Amino acid sequence: MRRELHRAGSSVAFPHRCGEFVVTLPEAFQATVALGGDATALRSHDRTTRLSWRRYGDAVRDIACGLLELSVEKGETIGLMLANRPEFHLVDTAALHVGATPFSIYNTMAPQQIAEVCANAQNRIIVTESRFLPVLRQAGVTFEVVICIDDPIRGTLSLDRLAGMRTQAHLFESVWRDVRPDDLATISYTSGTTGSPKGVELSHANILAQLVGLADHLPVGPRDRILSYLPAAHIADRVTAHYGAMVRGVAVTTLHDPTRLAEAMSDTRPTIVFGVPQVWQKTRSAIERGIETAPSARVRRVGRWALAVGQRCANMRSEGATPGPWLRLRYRLADRLVLRRVLRAAGLDAVRFAVSGAAPLSEDAAQFFPAFGIALTQVWGLTEATGVCTTTSSATVSTSSVGTPVAGIDMRLGIDGEIFVRGPAVMRGYHRDPSATYRAIDAEGWLRTGDLGEIDTEGGLRIVGRKSEMIITDEGDNISPAIIENAIAAASFLIGHVIVVGEQRPYLTALITLDEEAIAADARLAQVEPAALEVLCQRPGVREAVSEAVRAVNSTVSGPEQVRRFILLDHVWRLGSAEVTPKSSLRRRSIEQNYAAQIDSLYHSSPPINAIDVTITPAPPKPAFHTQKNSRTEPYSAHWPSRGL
Repeated sequence: MRRELHRAGSSVAFPHRCGEFVVTLPEAFQATVALGGDATALRSHDRTTRLSWRRYGDAVRDIACGLLELSVEKGETIGLMLANRPEFHLVDTAALHVGATPFSIYNTMAPQQIAEVCANAQNRIIVTESRFLPVLRQAGVTFEVVICIDDPIRGTLSLDRLAGMRTQAHLFESVWRDVRPDDLATISYTSGTTGSPKGVELSHANILAQLVGLADHLPVGPRDRILSYLPAAHIADRVTAHYGAMVRGVAVTTLHDPTRLAEAMSDTRPTIVFGVPQVWQKTRSAIERGIETAPSARVRRVGRWALAVGQRCANMRSEGATPGPWLRLRYRLADRLVLRRVLRAAGLDAVRFAVSGAAPLSEDAAQFFPAFGIALTQVWGLTEATGVCTTTSSATVSTSSVGTPVAGIDMRLGIDGEIFVRGPAVMRGYHRDPSATYRAIDAEGWLRTGDLGEIDTEGGLRIVGRKSEMIITDEGDNISPAIIENAIAAASFLIGHVIVVGEQRPYLTALITLDEEAIAADARLAQVEPAALEVLCQRPGVREAVSEAVRAVNSTVSGPEQVRRFILLDHVWRLGSAEVTPKSSLRRRSIEQNYAAQIDSLYHSSPPINAIDVTITPAPPKPAFHTQKNSRTEPYSAHWPSRGL
């Protein structure tokens, strides 16, 4: 039965496990602390920090009193530029308790972007680490107070000293109780794929509405564990590993170095895992690579057999069929010999909820994990709606579907297929940008998402692509590049990033980068010295492996969607670079400008020596992704009513 939204007046109320309805995050946190006691609330992956809920609550009280001593007022913004560490949770939660609006800055932002964000937020206080002080100075922003949480740097205030300012302690209780549902809880700055970052205003009511919407799909609680590894500036980490944890009592392990994710997963053994598609694709590649590089042929054969058995069982269950007794027996053997051991090695053996979002997930990756008994839930949403708008369920058969709207989200498709959403989780607007807010939200409260969608045969939503990213070839075919790009990247563990181009061109081409971590791991397994990328790009084996990945995807798509030629670049695109945002989105405009010469060369009759041609395969009878002629068609619209609100 779908959960119904309880309202306290006009505000959203969350049914806390204490038996009361809560309407603000401080109220929820205090209720969780009262129940949590000495159970673990926060720990760091390096094991230098472990806090119980009681100590978490005490630290929040002390830091909040220090903020009051600094004359922090209700509604004041406080910037946080921190890695994933327990101190982020302490400071952010303390700021919420004094009615302030804490916001995070991506650690990979350039000085100019930091300056733009802080100019928009108008924060006089910044909380950071010593290693980020140089880039903050380069940004040229003047702060009244700089709180440095690790090293005592001259001219900064230490977190210990801030927490020791207790002259305002008598005000703490009344101040957090004065926080209102419509007060701003955070400003989430988009990472700027096409321009300057915009600040999304999210209130306490927005966040609690999101948690209510997810409650039936993710019924988590004190027995659960989650790993915080995505940037805190990313709405996914804030909702799942911060707000959701403080409201539901989930234990959080923080990972300050995301390159150690595999190690941290094995250490934490989380019960909740949220990953962007790249994480799931890398995990799948690592598992397959482990099977294929096993020391003996017998182990490799058993590994392949177990994976095939698991896949067959998963496919039958997804089609509503029940595996027969012989197949069930084989699955139990496969699980005992291989599958559960693989999950334990990957740190996934305790997973209860596995979620993929923020970008399209390839069909291969979506079908892989059910073989191990992990039902991978796909979600779709956006920061402007506090994260998740739709989610799949156990009844969802199609791996290309992102499901149906969560409770509280009203959704419809425009005549051109653009998705509109409405509900209590939709943002107040863009911070200090009324014109952008006006363009995004209409008079009836409908938010333009910028994504194009279709309804599948099960009534679920299928994402076609970004409206602004659709490629129109010179033949008039409309093509969504993102799904093709993700499919190619998932087809080989060697591939890092892919961008498909072809606007007003006769066919599609691509720029492809290698995955530095995968190449290094492969070299270690082969017991050879890793070569420089410019050398690897010229190796026939590497070029053929990438070509095979492109051919494999070409065999599943229509003719216009097939990539006919590509260049394998001799360098990587790093997060926060001119090519990739901190949350892994491609900066298409920047790439197309910076690589204009290489892209143009792919369409020359005599392409450059580093261009690789791909054999075109016969097109399947129906498009695998989204291709249609750019001509007028009958307008259509679809509408999902809000459920349970």
